Amino acid sequence: MSFTLELGAKAPDFSVVGTDGQTYGLANFAEASTLVVFFTCNHCPFVVGSDEVTRATAEKFQDKGVAFIGINSNSEKTNPTDDFDQMVLRMKEHNFPWIYARDASQEVAQAYGALRTPHFYVFDADRKLVYCGRGVDQPRDTSKVQVNDLEKALAEVTAGKSVSVPLTNPIGCNVKWLDQDAHWMPADACDLV
Repeated sequence: MSFTLELGAKAPDFSVVGTDGQTYGLANFAEASTLVVFFTCNHCPFVVGSDEVTRATAEKFQDKGVAFIGINSNSEKTNPTDDFDQMVLRMKEHNFPWIYARDASQEVAQAYGALRTPHFYVFDADRKLVYCGRGVDQPRDTSKVQVNDLEKALAEVTAGKSVSVPLTNPIGCNVKWLDQDAHWMPADACDLV
């Protein structure tokens, strides 16, 4: 079994607290025909560099029943700027069109097998994984983007089609695991393709 959730797998449920103080799980997104769960953070240059492209994608598909939740699982011991208070400030400043929630225990990151920030998971109406990987091919400098894999996957899913490229390698900083070196990855974590 690989570290990262495999295509076709059901979305693991979770319980995370959003920057709005509410607790979220899969049931909160029951009305959404498609759910994007993505692992993100406050400081990673790949996240910061691509947030506005992710925003544009989220806004483009809002009317098509697509919901987004961004989850920050990074250890604040490794990077103090990833604490909840900084998340609240970041959401206040940027007003992202998604729920931004904290996974302090890192249980959600482990259940999904999150490798990097950002790392996107797209689930269909049955909450089966239909796309996993990067948002775009140049997340750090989106002026150089040639491929928006997330947008392409969402266009196909919302049109009732199969995702033509369902798996890509996420591009970004590795998840900051509790009590580990900043560059540590679990032994069974590997490239997806």
